[in-house]
Amino acid sequence: MNVLEIHNLSKTYKGKKAVNSLNFTLTEGKCTALLGPNGAGKTTTLNMISGLISPTKGTIQSPLISPNSDVRTIIGYLPQYPSFYDWMSGEEYLNFIGRLTIANKNEIEKRMNELIEIVGLTEGRNRRIGQYSGGMRQRLGIAQALIHQPKLIILDEPVSALDPFGRREVIELMKKLKKDTTILFSTHILNDAEEVCDHVLFLNDGRLIEDDEVNKVQDKHSSNIIRLKFSGNIEYFLKLLEKENWVENLMIKGSELIMHVDNDKTAREKLLKMADEGKWPLVSFEIGRLNLEEIFTKVVRG
Repeated sequence: MNVLEIHNLSKTYKGKKAVNSLNFTLTEGKCTALLGPNGAGKTTTLNMISGLISPTKGTIQSPLISPNSDVRTIIGYLPQYPSFYDWMSGEEYLNFIGRLTIANKNEIEKRMNELIEIVGLTEGRNRRIGQYSGGMRQRLGIAQALIHQPKLIILDEPVSALDPFGRREVIELMKKLKKDTTILFSTHILNDAEEVCDHVLFLNDGRLIEDDEVNKVQDKHSSNIIRLKFSGNIEYFLKLLEKENWVENLMIKGSELIMHVDNDKTAREKLLKMADEGKWPLVSFEIGRLNLEEIFTKVVRG
């Protein structure tokens, strides 16, 4: 069942379209990543869905509630730069947020205790938030977004400002949460998205350029891919292979040259012949899949 349905969603600022006619749905029990570079329109999209700003055009609806109901009642939200009362303890903060969203005091206490355990803040529950690490603050932010048991939780760049340890904490928490909660999160760190999400939305210049399950997106864009790794000057081999008519696309990633070819069997034979005759300093030769970062680069460049 769909949790949220987005139709023709647009936002214009001073004559410029920050978000341009988005159409997509969020399915119950799925973790969806909204991917794109900085300035692609990710935060604007999430702010419209969460009700923080109004769309210029389009609708945001949920079949889980009546047509006239406010979709914010089924959404939990963590902004990119969450703000806390640093003098409060984690427990006091969740209790405060609970009182804003839940009427029954016993239910607040029960839900607060559940969430503290879920997000791994048992030892820090009575510590002041000002003493929390970045990862702990993000986990507390996720807990407050879940306090009213929303059908959908929206996370805006939840790991972008964290060190590797904090990032790992939040990624592992998201893996745990997606078993019971529908998640929509934005990020420009595509490797993180690939690790945790089931579905991807590629956004560029305010437009949706890809909308599908991760495996299907990879299958769609990963046909006839060859990876070459060199110990020598990779730029030389890029220029050399650009001249071949059986090469459709080339990109460099570190010491690796990634090729899109029209026929992997033909390309393999020609490459091995060229490498042998030219005595290339070839370290590895692999026919393989693209990751999300590579696919996004390919799609954006056309």
